[in-house]
Amino acid sequence: MKLSPLEFEKPVFELEAKLADLRSSSVANDINFEAEVNRMEQKLEQTRKEIYSNLTAWQRVQIARHPARPFSLDYMQLSFQEFTELHGDRLFGDDAAMPGGVASLGRHKCVVIGHQKGRDTKENLRRNFGSAHPEGYRKALRLMRMAEKFGLPFVSLIDTPGAYPGVGAEERHISEAIALNLKEMMTLRVPTVAVVIGEGGSGGALGVGVADRVLMLENSYYSVISPEGCAAILWKHRKHAPEAAEALKLTGGDLLKLGLIDGVIPEPMGGAHQDQAAAVANLRAALLSQLDAITAQPIDALLEARYQKFRGFGEFSDKNS
Repeated sequence: MKLSPLEFEKPVFELEAKLADLRSSSVANDINFEAEVNRMEQKLEQTRKEIYSNLTAWQRVQIARHPARPFSLDYMQLSFQEFTELHGDRLFGDDAAMPGGVASLGRHKCVVIGHQKGRDTKENLRRNFGSAHPEGYRKALRLMRMAEKFGLPFVSLIDTPGAYPGVGAEERHISEAIALNLKEMMTLRVPTVAVVIGEGGSGGALGVGVADRVLMLENSYYSVISPEGCAAILWKHRKHAPEAAEALKLTGGDLLKLGLIDGVIPEPMGGAHQDQAAAVANLRAALLSQLDAITAQPIDALLEARYQKFRGFGEFSDKNS
């Protein structure tokens, strides 16, 4: 799909357009503009580095939401092999916002599930914009238990603004479905890896996010609330979302420093949507590395480490005391 520039990316897109015009003019008029083209290419590269090496938290949030960014099914079909989708929660129905199934990753047979958004209005309506209903989380739980039954590692790909907050979801007990997943994932007797590939919003993300290893793509975010929601509460206006994003410490770099995640997966310059093949390869390499490490550990040791890891969240010490 054609990429539209975000506001802070416009200098890059303008230089790319000028460079394309210069090249086409050189061919059309049979004039050698090699020196000018080289200077323009150097300026373009420098501009890219200046912009993408100094992204703010809010700019990373915008990249995380880019509609051309690879989604869960893209990674399931390209990073994994032999992906076979499984449907339904065996209680109510199938949730298209939470696809999942069985797959292979290198030498590992595994179960994988993730949030799925759409690239156009029709698909977004079918996928509910990546906001899962209770049956989505119950399908995830069914697949977790299947993974445990057959001794397969469990992988979740997180990309949601949050669980669906509608009347139907409340009637079918969305909070109970997420709470049960938190409990069951804590004691799941198989190696588990969760990766935030885009948006990691609130309990909707955490409902499939309790894992032995929690990773984030470089331009993703993981937060208890969206920057806009935080701004509306604290500043009474969504225009303060950039300030809220900084205050929330929601980027991979911030959360890694706080010890809340286990690693950050690099992305191509400008975001995963700029080079899908590289993004797919990076995710695959990171997952293989983590699965090789945790599948080598005894399951009881893995469970104890998982418990201690999440039990320690929120603890702090006062150096002055």
